[in-house]
Amino acid sequence: MPRDSKSTKPAAGKTKRSAVHDVVAREYTIHLHKRVHGVSFKKRAPRAIKEIKAFATKSMGTKDVRLDPQLNKKVWESGIKGVPFRLRVRISRKRNDEDGAKEKLYSYVQAVNVKDPKGLHTTVIEDEDK
Repeated sequence: MPRDSKSTKPAAGKTKRSAVHDVVAREYTIHLHKRVHGVSFKKRAPRAIKEIKAFATKSMGTKDVRLDPQLNKKVWESGIKGVPFRLRVRISRKRNDEDGAKEKLYSYVQAVNVKDPKGLHTTVIEDEDK
């Protein structure tokens, strides 16, 4: 008796969800210490910036990620090798209103001032400027 081969068709009802309708802001805690573990001292802060961008890309589903200058200062305030262990950030997914924009949405990452970001959960922020 022949075996049934696995179907290569996608399961019914499983469609790829578009992020176009979702203009949203969330607060995350990024554990930078584990992301820059093993990176040589002179490359830690630049790697941390790249890891923040990668985190925003993955969490918000946008290729265009823009960092707030204050976030950059927060990462670099202790020098190139003194990256903070954890960082609380607000990532906002916004519509791109520029004329020749490749992407419909972009993510804007800002630092949030908290005393100790350890143990804080992800929260959805109600944005006033939608």
